[in-house]
Amino acid sequence: DVYDGVPTIVTAFIANLGKIAILILLLELVHYTSSLLYSTTQFYSWTTSLSLSCFFSLVIGTVLGLSQIRIKRLLAYSTISHIGFILLALIVHTLDSYQAFLFYIIQYTLTNLNVFMITIAMGFNLYLYYTNTAEFNNLSEKNNSPIQLINQLKGYFVINPSLSLCLVITMFSFIGLPPLVGFFGKLMVLTSALDNGKILLVLVAVLTSVIGAVYYLSVIKTIYFENPEYKKSYIYVDISLSNIFSITLGILNLAVILFILIPNEILNLCDLLS
Repeated sequence: DVYDGVPTIVTAFIANLGKIAILILLLELVHYTSSLLYSTTQFYSWTTSLSLSCFFSLVIGTVLGLSQIRIKRLLAYSTISHIGFILLALIVHTLDSYQAFLFYIIQYTLTNLNVFMITIAMGFNLYLYYTNTAEFNNLSEKNNSPIQLINQLKGYFVINPSLSLCLVITMFSFIGLPPLVGFFGKLMVLTSALDNGKILLVLVAVLTSVIGAVYYLSVIKTIYFENPEYKKSYIYVDISLSNIFSITLGILNLAVILFILIPNEILNLCDLLS
């Protein structure tokens, strides 16, 4: 409800910074409670609760995401699913899993920020167009969140091929398609979990990842394979994205695509932090 109810730019803020803080807190809790595992005073480990949370995050985030018609609600359930992957790395409690945990947070934060910035840019572009669809014209808080429904992206490829391509790249990264950065995040998490015997959770993660691809691909289908319901306005307006916004989008998308060519810096950083 919060994701969907606040302006998109605020959603981008709370979708990233709040999670980083709570996930690092959980990392500290797991580290310090698990270090007492063989102590006679140890009756409880955080990994027990986080294993359940990981399972339900993966399942609920995937299943409920399939029925969403609002773009930010879909991204909210997508986030729940990705949190399941992050928790899977956390409960393994090895040096490699901590590295995977930190890498997943970094790549997901960049990719998530990218998808919200693209959504903002798409809404900005639509001010050049008009539509006779009452559902689109009567949206509440339209000025703060121009793109609210997935159907608003129908045929958007015709309107702006560049932004459409950027969104598709980001969605493929969410799915975990190689050679995008999201693939390596999931690979590191699943490898570290499999090496430490978390077979059931790895199977659940793989299955939910495949099922979750359905709602990402439905967004791509809407953009590329459906007819647009927007028409060009008769009034000519000279309007474009600011240089800062365009450069930021360019850097984020290049980071998603080209990580495979320059992986050492970020992996060394995660290794050092872990």
